[in-house]
Amino acid sequence: MTHLSVNINKIATLRNARGGNNPDVTKVAIDCERFGAQGITVHPRPDERHILYADVIELKRIVTTEFNVEGYPDKRYMRLVQETKPEQATLVPDKPDAITSNAGWNTIKNESMLTEIIAELKSFGVRVSVFVDPSDRMVEGAKKIGADRIELYTEPYASHYHQNRIVAVQPYIDAAKIAHELGLGINAGHDLDLHNLRFLKESIPYLDEVSIGHALICDALYLGLENTIQHYLRQLK
Repeated sequence: MTHLSVNINKIATLRNARGGNNPDVTKVAIDCERFGAQGITVHPRPDERHILYADVIELKRIVTTEFNVEGYPDKRYMRLVQETKPEQATLVPDKPDAITSNAGWNTIKNESMLTEIIAELKSFGVRVSVFVDPSDRMVEGAKKIGADRIELYTEPYASHYHQNRIVAVQPYIDAAKIAHELGLGINAGHDLDLHNLRFLKESIPYLDEVSIGHALICDALYLGLENTIQHYLRQLK
């Protein structure tokens, strides 16, 4: 079964809007696990506009499933991963002021830098995933730099799903096949929701994990958090 990792950044956004600790980010993480999620994802950013670096430290203490920390590998991120040692570190090429991730790494152009960074992260005992576009060359580059997994950037798939889902998913099938043959684990994330998730899973049977935050939290406003997580888990069976 493909694992569901719930990205709780939006919970922190809501908390930060008023100050204080409502909603409680750590309690939400515990509840997501209790409701069936197999992982918790966070993406701390330099301006701490949602998840705080202090949150990451506290979450590592209480998360009992897979803890996945995403981010651009600057010095602060590297120190945070070294201190918390999450099960997975997902490297994204976001600029500091990016609203959200909008492209994968060029694993060829950044080969030297990423090779060094991944080796350091692995020395902490952390599995490393690299955010990539569905490109054979980028997947092959991820293998060359020493990544354990790739995370396929799925916004283009989601954007074109309702126009022609077969065409939209084909680059992801091709990229996943290459990754599988190379022995890379396969994650996916960005704009996945209850409409497009099942078809992606059916098209890529060896998908290890999906990371979903924005859509899941929006759905929870109507369906409730526990019910929403169950809906997403059913899409992955």
